[in-house]
Amino acid sequence: MTWHRFSFAAWLLICLMLAGAVNAFAMPSARQATRAQASVDAISGAVKLAQNQPAQAPAPATAPSPAQPAADEPIGNVATLTGSATVTRNKASTPLNLQDDIFANDVLQTSANSTLGVTFYDATTFNLTANARIAVDNYVYEEGGKQNGALFDVAKGTVAFVAAAVAKTGDMKISTPTATLGIRGTTGLVEVPEGAAATNPNNVAIKLYPDPDGHVGRIEVNDRAGARLGFLTQGASGFTIRPGAGGRFTAAPLMISPQQALRDQGIVRQVHAAQSVGRQIVTQRRIQRLQNPGRNNPANPARQPGSPRQPGLPNRPGQPPQPPGLQRQPNAPGVRQPGLQNRPALQQRRPAAPKGKPPKERR
Repeated sequence: MTWHRFSFAAWLLICLMLAGAVNAFAMPSARQATRAQASVDAISGAVKLAQNQPAQAPAPATAPSPAQPAADEPIGNVATLTGSATVTRNKASTPLNLQDDIFANDVLQTSANSTLGVTFYDATTFNLTANARIAVDNYVYEEGGKQNGALFDVAKGTVAFVAAAVAKTGDMKISTPTATLGIRGTTGLVEVPEGAAATNPNNVAIKLYPDPDGHVGRIEVNDRAGARLGFLTQGASGFTIRPGAGGRFTAAPLMISPQQALRDQGIVRQVHAAQSVGRQIVTQRRIQRLQNPGRNNPANPARQPGSPRQPGLPNRPGQPPQPPGLQRQPNAPGVRQPGLQNRPALQQRRPAAPKGKPPKERR
């Protein structure tokens, strides 16, 4: 009996000890309770702060910014040149040489007894005779594009032109002191005498001639305000712009004499020949720019119109100079040594055997 009481007491004591241990593990300490309460308070505060904040709309997706306009790029090149001519660019006048780049807003001027042929990227070509001046007011051309356009201002002199892709796919215009011409794919000739102005037209002449293939296009003649004065559709025909009633101008039919027709034919042949040469030059120069874009950048003073080529740089298209560190070593294969014959490397020869009978082999 005593043994059973003792066993029961021992068993009860063990249960009490186990229950205390469980409670010790189940109930956190005072420090842990404090930390837990602080975390709960922080989370509750954050939730309340978020609830008090006004709802913000999600940020809209950032639209791609429009492409930055490309740096000033050439739009044409000098195709032919006899005598001397200049280009005024950024208020500075510079002599022109063959194959020089032409840019938008350039003003081209020929001297006495000089001619200048310029071909643009769409193959439109102008031929300036002596003492002529023309400004490239606008030129936009994208192959296959529908927004092509150009505006050329003939200030003085005799200028022949042959239109190309811009006139066929967009809007090409030529302005004079008294009229604006809409060119619809054709060859023409504009004569602006010295001193011609809106108040003194001085017989500005506009003529239409056939293209090299015999096709005859169309020239629409408007005054400076845009009012239609007439249009030309027949080869070897023309208008002269004269003052009319009420201070307006009229386009009177122009009778072209045989002497004038003979002279005009010579100028037209020159512009057609310049176009043929200019196509090749424009293509060649564009390939050079694609392969070496920094060389013909207008910001690069080393290649301004009329400036000589830099010494040491190759003048062949498509061959940019080698950067430092990539030059071949003096003894590398394929490099010619100055003062040495440029023969292929000789193979090493075996020493020649002594003359006479070869020695007998020992057995």
